[in-house]
Amino acid sequence: MSMSANEIETMIKEAIPDSTVVIEDLRGDGDHYSAHVKSSLFNGKSKIQQHQMVYKALKGKMGQQLHALALKTSSED
Repeated sequence: MSMSANEIETMIKEAIPDSTVVIEDLRGDGDHYSAHVKSSLFNGKSKIQQHQMVYKALKGKMGQQLHALALKTSSED
């Protein structure tokens, strides 16, 4: 069972309300995505902390319904 780009975007935006999220299906298979997430909530946080916030937003679906996610995050410093 895979996730749609819309599902991923919705989950991230629910957890990080001010985020701008751009999702790309890398293979067209609904299983391999890239995501660029930008948020002021990332200000002052390391890349690891930013990525942890995004993975937490996905509520354990990473590695289950979502097989691969190439993640890029940025703050609005």
